[in-house]
Amino acid sequence: MTPDQRRIQPRKQPRQVRAELTRQRILTAAAHVFAEHGYAAGTTNRIAERAGISIGSLYQYFPNKDAILAELLTRHLDDGTANTERIQRAELPGPIEDILRVFVRGAIESHLGDPQLLRVLLEQAPRSNELLDKVARLKQSLVSYVQGLFDRHPEVRVTDTETAARLVVTTTELVVHQLVADREPVDVGRLEHELVAMLTRYVKG
Repeated sequence: MTPDQRRIQPRKQPRQVRAELTRQRILTAAAHVFAEHGYAAGTTNRIAERAGISIGSLYQYFPNKDAILAELLTRHLDDGTANTERIQRAELPGPIEDILRVFVRGAIESHLGDPQLLRVLLEQAPRSNELLDKVARLKQSLVSYVQGLFDRHPEVRVTDTETAARLVVTTTELVVHQLVADREPVDVGRLEHELVAMLTRYVKG
């Protein structure tokens, strides 16, 4: 483990319910503090105060705020993984436009919780090799699934379905991340409509 990786590792993995609740309180408080004050001003003292614990107690679980932010990013990725798995288990509608809408809506809904926190995660969250590997696995799983859908769907006219799947997944991810976290509010209904229309025109040729 490199020094940078050690820096963002939690100190303590809770074994008891009480300890896990304290850890969750810290993470919830940190999410509010980072969203309200930004990362630079989101100090561990502020997080501890918001969580209602001493700064010493906070340091029993996390060595610094980088580790807290890394854990919040991990939780965000885990939510994305769960959303992807739900989509893959679901019975999808027939028309390709409706299928794409399921993916786009799922991506939007998983990023609506707190746009300010999302912006902090995107811009400033430390990324270990473990986190980068998790992102890569999540993306590859979704790309493979979408390629399979494209290969079987009669409305899809693109011939290179592997590249098309990567384009659709990456475009959805980047557009949703950027516009939901943008400092200018975005109408999510219009975002969904226009993004689905753009992707549908592409895959139908």
